[in-house]
Amino acid sequence: MSNENKHTRRRRTAAVQAGVGQDTSYKAVMPPLYLSSTYKIEGIDKRQPYEYSRTSNPTRDILADALNELEEGVGACVTSSGMAALTLILHLLEPDDLVLAPFDCYGRSFWLVRALAEKKHFRLQFIDQYDESKLDEAFSEAPAMVLMETPSNPVMRIADIEAISKRAHKHGALVVVDNTFLSPMLQQPLKLGADIVWHSNTKFLNGHSDVVGGSVIAKDQKVLDELKLWNNSLGTIGAPFDSYQTLRGLRTLELRVHRAQENAEQIAAFLDGHDKVGKVYYPGLKTHPGHKIAARQQDGFGAMISFELSGSAADTAKLVEVLDLFCLAQSLGGTESLINHPASMTHVSMGAEARAKAGVTDQLLRLSIGIEHIDDLIDDLSQALDQV
Repeated sequence: MSNENKHTRRRRTAAVQAGVGQDTSYKAVMPPLYLSSTYKIEGIDKRQPYEYSRTSNPTRDILADALNELEEGVGACVTSSGMAALTLILHLLEPDDLVLAPFDCYGRSFWLVRALAEKKHFRLQFIDQYDESKLDEAFSEAPAMVLMETPSNPVMRIADIEAISKRAHKHGALVVVDNTFLSPMLQQPLKLGADIVWHSNTKFLNGHSDVVGGSVIAKDQKVLDELKLWNNSLGTIGAPFDSYQTLRGLRTLELRVHRAQENAEQIAAFLDGHDKVGKVYYPGLKTHPGHKIAARQQDGFGAMISFELSGSAADTAKLVEVLDLFCLAQSLGGTESLINHPASMTHVSMGAEARAKAGVTDQLLRLSIGIEHIDDLIDDLSQALDQV
């Protein structure tokens, strides 16, 4: 068995076995859901691990431990959403600290860092992380934190985590990577040099479009301790029930991610050869500019695809309307296939100028590929494309 397969096997086992057989009360095989907000303390001098659920909760801790094992950090914080996870991370910064952020990141992340910078929480520079000369310029400013999102949402650009991490660490900067699009099954940023990795648990980790949540995993204990303090104090913690649901979804993560990825590879090839499709953004295509980096730092190319129609904005709107299986909706990473129009949905908060720079056009559509039968998915796309 290859090393890659051994790693995949261990991650799969870690996801399936999270909390199994560890119940100390009644020996339940599956970890129970602890909804209690508070816990009985035996005495003033008899403190215990669980006293108040905002600070710590058994169900949430099992999820945190599982995610930490998958990402190979020192510990994790579970938050109420992916945006809460980013908010938590940004509280590590001081007002004079410079943050380097990708110019083409998820629209709400773009809005948040820009808004907080305008409020003087930190200094901010949006940069092109795919251009060596632009990186040289940016790092000459001695940043305190570098935010990365690879593949980028929604145009699937690939940033070199290892190379950028080495640059950042020369300046003492923390490297933070959004790993939502790939999950730890397909990419492990901490092993590539990042200091912090975060997720919208809402997406692939839970995988069933019925939970909103997030997580932050750190490589350094001091950083983790500060994150935990802020998570408790800000109240950005994830709810016990949401953690319980996410744990249930996590157990099939490897199966779901790989089946969806198999589908995505075939759909990307189909779209790439279609005469009504102008461009396909999928790192698994050898024509993708970041294909070689993705092949090196990822264990697969994922289940997210974006593409531009050759026609007009009206054609784009019609395509979405005549699709049957692909549901027009926010979010991604569930068992079901979704289609998204970033310019009017996930990236509208960026503003027109920033969207244009990032390549988010009115003809751009983003697909989250699910685990349905591949023939049905391609048939649906084919019949819709025939109508525009």
